Amino acid sequence: MRQNPSKGARAVNGPKVKLPRNLREWLDDNNIEEIEAVIPDMTGVAKGKILPAKKYEEEVGLRLPETIFAQTVDGDFPEQWDVLGETDGDIFLKPDPNTVRPVPFASDPTAVIIHDCYYFDDQPVDIAPRQILRRVLDLYHKQGWEPVVAPEVEFYLVKPNTDADYPLEPPVGRSGRSESGRQAFSIDAVNEFEPLFEQLYDYCEMQEISMETLIHESGTAQMEINLVHGDALDLADQVFLFKRGLREVARRHDIYATFMAAPMEGEPGSALHIHQSILDAKTGKNIFSNKSGNESRLFRWYIGGLQKYLPAAMAMIAPNVNSYRRLAPDKFGTPINIEWGYDNRTAGLRVPVSRADARRVENRIAGADVNPYLALAASLACGYLGMIEKIKPSAPVYDDAYAHDTTLPHTLKEAVDALLDCKELREVFGDRFVRLYASIKQHEYNTFLNVISAWEREHLLLNV
Repeated sequence: MRQNPSKGARAVNGPKVKLPRNLREWLDDNNIEEIEAVIPDMTGVAKGKILPAKKYEEEVGLRLPETIFAQTVDGDFPEQWDVLGETDGDIFLKPDPNTVRPVPFASDPTAVIIHDCYYFDDQPVDIAPRQILRRVLDLYHKQGWEPVVAPEVEFYLVKPNTDADYPLEPPVGRSGRSESGRQAFSIDAVNEFEPLFEQLYDYCEMQEISMETLIHESGTAQMEINLVHGDALDLADQVFLFKRGLREVARRHDIYATFMAAPMEGEPGSALHIHQSILDAKTGKNIFSNKSGNESRLFRWYIGGLQKYLPAAMAMIAPNVNSYRRLAPDKFGTPINIEWGYDNRTAGLRVPVSRADARRVENRIAGADVNPYLALAASLACGYLGMIEKIKPSAPVYDDAYAHDTTLPHTLKEAVDALLDCKELREVFGDRFVRLYASIKQHEYNTFLNVISAWEREHLLLNV
């Protein structure tokens, strides 16, 4: 258990927090009246406080209970959370001025600011998801490396569903009809929801979310957006804000947007594909390519690390019980193993065709239901360990990777056990985080097992 200091002015008053001048000027220049002071919780949901802008300036150093990071996806708490102790103490919030953005859907001029969390002694909260990503990035920086990522986020648009007993259905578009079949890459199918996406583009522009392309994916009313590549922490912030913004825009058009990994029976799952490369921090050159433009040893070792450690990190890139419905062997378009190949979308790890300076690997295993901070931290951590340990990958596959053995955990329970058993990842992420995260996911899995499904009632009630 982490002990807060018991003496000294900082222990009594907490860390000294002063509103950065550039942030104060931005709030004044934009006539901001309200502040949403938020942090991403373990699920990736925005938690925090809303307060008047003037009050915010007076009270920078806002407090929240540390147990906010122990909440499960349904707002419950795990039975074992000894990591946090018994007092339910406070943590302090510090604004990251680089994250301030207007809130387009607020009725009054409002800004959202993502915060980092600290203890009374001014040490970062080591279980906070944003800090976990920072922790991994610090490992890269110590080696003189700079990760670059580009997330691709898939999601479904569905009719409003207020009764959880009923399955989800495609929404009605401008034509007055719902999609009756899959319309992969159809421009007209996307334009069925043109008013929604026009507003979404406006929102993304206002919030500096680098939404690059929009396509119709292979599922019924399933879409995908690509974000411009860049700094990992900034891209995690963008995905965090995008998911919240899209859900809000969709509701304004009487539609739900869902990032569930497998929301509809018989339809493809939704992924968050992570393109990743590493730059030399001094030269800005891609370390995945050597001077002659060929693959470097570091590139191969990075893939080797992903292959070795991703199965143990699955609880962070497939974090919910529903995630494993997407990863089922008969689910269309979803990887079932950690094979890798060149321009091979059947493999869990794909190397796209690119120039030498843009050489990268795409992690296709992560689901859209992830906490983006933890998903990026997990993927980058696995690649980092591969480079440090000089792990050689298997041979690339040139055939259908679905014909190869399934090598990923089949359930959230298996994934949690694999994370707990991996001493290398526990060292990278910190033992306190791994223990707490595992207890949360174990609690969610146990809760799920207590739910009797319609399938069980349909097929077992009178037949067994």
